[in-house]
Amino acid sequence: MAGSSHGHTPAAWTGVIISFIGFCVAGVFMVAANPLGFWAGIAVILIGGIVGLAMKAAGLGMPKESAEMAAARARAGQAQTSA
Repeated sequence: MAGSSHGHTPAAWTGVIISFIGFCVAGVFMVAANPLGFWAGIAVILIGGIVGLAMKAAGLGMPKESAEMAAARARAGQAQTSA
């Protein structure tokens, strides 16, 4: 994965940060035995996923790989393993 930029986009970072905040909120309220706060945290987690997908749709995610790039990557991988 070191050669790729998997997840290094504004959409990915934003979605994960929002989801992490929701996870922390849900965890705190679960320990506090507050079901309403727990479900609010779960809602924030889901909102993080929606925001990430919306940002990806807006062009802030990874661009789609063309067929030429996929073929070039496959050739490069074969060249490395045969050498």
